[in-house]
Amino acid sequence: MVHHSSAAGSGQAALYLQDTYLTDVVTNVVAAGRDDAGGVWVAVRHSIFHPQGGGQPADRGWLGACEVVPVRHAASGLVVLHARQGGGLDGLAEGDAVHARVDTGLRRLHAALHTAGHLVEAAGRGEGWTLAANNHFPDQARIEFTPPEAGAHLAEVEERDKATDRLRSFVDLAIADDLPVTADHDGEGRRVVRLGDLHAAPCGGTHVRSLAELEHVTIPAVKLKKGRVRVSYSASHRQPR
Repeated sequence: MVHHSSAAGSGQAALYLQDTYLTDVVTNVVAAGRDDAGGVWVAVRHSIFHPQGGGQPADRGWLGACEVVPVRHAASGLVVLHARQGGGLDGLAEGDAVHARVDTGLRRLHAALHTAGHLVEAAGRGEGWTLAANNHFPDQARIEFTPPEAGAHLAEVEERDKATDRLRSFVDLAIADDLPVTADHDGEGRRVVRLGDLHAAPCGGTHVRSLAELEHVTIPAVKLKKGRVRVSYSASHRQPR
């Protein structure tokens, strides 16, 4: 449980959802307090920190010289920051100006992996598969699907190899077309991420601006395990020109 100060519930702008590439900002503290274990936490007005969730890992970030871990507090909706080590946040109070930044390289990697995951999901939908689970963590990235009829035809290695080739071609063509990656909100207020007209899904993650920013998207092989199709993948972000 997080104990809030009187400023809890103050407006916090989720800038990490508005601009993936904004990784450095001067802002101010809108809430501060201690958790049940006595650890200090703070929340900042302009949050550039993506907390872990939706299959995406948390950003690595800093307030001043203090490395922080962003965590979403379910009751308030605030992204609160804990010091990774020591008491680096001690003494901060509501209204204090702070310099916030996140690891740019890691942010871009997470965005590339999350966008590539949506692209793999789109390819799987084209096969008639239904999304069952996702993981966009580095070195663990995979999308799991439920195929019709438990994927009986995929029991054959040859059929899995053909499916893998089709997925790779689908992904390569979409990247070559450089489809835009955008976000809006549906009638229920959910944030929806779109890959051009190819794919749309509710999502609270960070993403690249267009598919040409994806590089080295690889799909090793399609696997069938316990009635699910597992598609592992990797991706990186194209280096800025």
